[in-house]
Amino acid sequence: MKYLLLLAVVLLGAWVWRSGRLAGQQQKKPASRPAAEPQDMVRCQLCSVHLPKTDAVPGKLGIYCSDEHRQRVEP
Repeated sequence: MKYLLLLAVVLLGAWVWRSGRLAGQQQKKPASRPAAEPQDMVRCQLCSVHLPKTDAVPGKLGIYCSDEHRQRVEP
């Protein structure tokens, strides 16, 4: 009987400790920020890699992922 009482006290202590720890983690959680707007994606004419339009390098014959690829195609 005393082992059953000891087990109940240990389980109760573990439950209190865990619930206090979880409550502390929820308070530390940073506020979520809104999701970013989707960006238009384009494909490089040379390597066919997809990248955001804002990062693309425009050329005479199309859009490229880097200035090096633009220079390879357009001398």
